[in-house]
Amino acid sequence: MSTESGRTGPRVTSTSVFVLSLARRIEAELAPVLAPLGLTVGRLGLLGHIATVPGASFSDLARMSGITVQSVHAAVKSLAAAGLVRDRNARAGSASTIEITAEGARLLEAAREAVAEVDERIFGADAEPLHQAIRDAVRAAIEPGR
Repeated sequence: MSTESGRTGPRVTSTSVFVLSLARRIEAELAPVLAPLGLTVGRLGLLGHIATVPGASFSDLARMSGITVQSVHAAVKSLAAAGLVRDRNARAGSASTIEITAEGARLLEAAREAVAEVDERIFGADAEPLHQAIRDAVRAAIEPGR
């Protein structure tokens, strides 16, 4: 069976399976552009959450990232050791106030540029029409009225 892109094989009829397959492809393309920045997709996501939700708790970050609170603690500790985030209220028994540092903001901007390159490859003007349609649908969903 042939698809729009000329590939052959069984047709995927499950939206979930298709989206998971596309997500794996995106992650595989992101990994090598993020690696020189010292980031993984997960660390980038966590850094992005910290940047966009100042003062988020470890529990909030865990929910947003889909990982355990313990994993968030370890990841934040690693990001802090790298000088990318800081806890303005790091005292036992006190709620944390985690925020991005200037260095973290610079790294996040560099990562956004790398991600934009991947976006262009997968969803840009030369991408498969199906991927362009997905781009348009996602943009319409996250940027209503655009």
